[in-house]
Amino acid sequence: MKKLILSTIILIVIGLPIIAQMPSVEIGGKEVFKNDDVVFHQIDDHTWVGSGHIMASESMYLLEGSNKALLIDAGTKIKDLDKIVATITKKPVMLVATHVHPDHVGESINVFPELYINPADTVNIPQFMPNYKGTVKYLKDGQMIDLGGRTIEVVFTPAHTPGSTSFIDKAAGYGFSGDSFGSGNLLLTGNFSTLLETCKKMSAIMEKYGIKILYPGHYFGKNVETKQRVDDEATICRDVLSGKLKGTPNPNGMLGLDQIINLYGVRINYNEKAIK
Repeated sequence: MKKLILSTIILIVIGLPIIAQMPSVEIGGKEVFKNDDVVFHQIDDHTWVGSGHIMASESMYLLEGSNKALLIDAGTKIKDLDKIVATITKKPVMLVATHVHPDHVGESINVFPELYINPADTVNIPQFMPNYKGTVKYLKDGQMIDLGGRTIEVVFTPAHTPGSTSFIDKAAGYGFSGDSFGSGNLLLTGNFSTLLETCKKMSAIMEKYGIKILYPGHYFGKNVETKQRVDDEATICRDVLSGKLKGTPNPNGMLGLDQIINLYGVRINYNEKAIK
């Protein structure tokens, strides 16, 4: 019970700065499901985005192939999420997480027998997934997930958390990045050196394979990540690490992130440890 209460408190703490920055939800595409917990909209013929209502439109993405489907994240608290997904696709579903924070792997994961994560986020399981009774399995960087006629590449993109992960559909020209790049408000619990390497890695992938956008972990309809956004964050990292750029105090920052940089349309919340 204490772990559950702690997770709830941390969930609120994580979400407050996000809520303060995000606009109202205006997602286009056909609405295919709606109840009090979640709304699913169609992105294309075989891809859907679900929007939760608890933590700043926490997003989950359903990708369908000819043999199986992939559910990226499960939101915060969505009753019978497995049954909801089954109304959209009849394919067996594999659940993966962009990272282990409770607005992405909340109570909703308990209806799924398996969850795949980046092993680097295992450290967050006791704090954020204390009651999960299913089997936790591990992804590999560069792993290809074959859905049948549709292949999704796993790309480790740490900095927001040690195990933050993106999922790239090269054929479609888009990907799904969770909170790796913040979608305008990045909580940097890691450091700028790691974020710089993550931005360089993702920028190179986007350039090489023509990836136009990354759908974020809190999608509002107009806040997709672009290569320019990723490159701008890399510039911020270089300038911070060189001493050229300094943040301003943010004494009310959550998670001990008491400094902030607001530049190029992105806010990076961090603390002194992120510079080392």
